[in-house]
Amino acid sequence: MKKSIIILSSTSRRGGNTDLLCDRFMEGAKDAGHNVEKILLRDKNINECLGCGLCYNFHKECPQKDDAALIIDKMVNSDVIVMASPVYFYNICGRLKTMIDRCCAHFLEMTNKEFYLIAAMGEDNRELMERAFDSMRSFIMCCPNSKEKGVVAATGSLNIGDVKSSPAMEAAYQLGYTVGSS
Repeated sequence: MKKSIIILSSTSRRGGNTDLLCDRFMEGAKDAGHNVEKILLRDKNINECLGCGLCYNFHKECPQKDDAALIIDKMVNSDVIVMASPVYFYNICGRLKTMIDRCCAHFLEMTNKEFYLIAAMGEDNRELMERAFDSMRSFIMCCPNSKEKGVVAATGSLNIGDVKSSPAMEAAYQLGYTVGSS
């Protein structure tokens, strides 16, 4: 069954390791016949949540006029959400956390989603990457009836392009190709 997939790439480096993994996931998903859109969060204007409560207490539109509302709408209307981040200090980057925080009024609308997680970090210790994945999982836990379906972890990827020789590239392709098969 054809799925609608949105990839949230939070890397600061176009063509960096996280971005390359996203492209490889996207290639696999497209080869399997899915509709895929990758959003580079770095190219979007996404402000921090103000905590004003207009959206979740009064069901009003967010007073901020940035790109977050459009991205959230795409997340709500997709079947699959891929969250991708470089790992900084063993956690997701601030750009992805800011996007997650802006979902505060709409996460309950993100029901029955399949989530895939992608991360790249310089250190060669997979266990240290778990904190980053746990941050992403905290969001998934709040989205009703949603499930984590797969993870791509690229360790030892400090410099741009390091991931090209990593098994994570093939893992990203295969994960994208098998979206919706289980």
